Amino acid sequence: MEQQNVEIEKKSVEQKYDKGMVASTFIKYAAYIVLFFGFLYFIVRYVFPAFQ
Repeated sequence: MEQQNVEIEKKSVEQKYDKGMVASTFIKYAAYIVLFFGFLYFIVRYVFPAFQ
């Protein structure tokens, strides 16, 4: 009977945690949210009353 020699390769994946990248992403999405709510405020405050 033939024996197979199988080598198992283990890879350790280390994810680098870049705080600068996380902060810039947070600021970007926070700006999107502020712009979105600002746009909604503009519509409710100025556009809706124009139709009444």
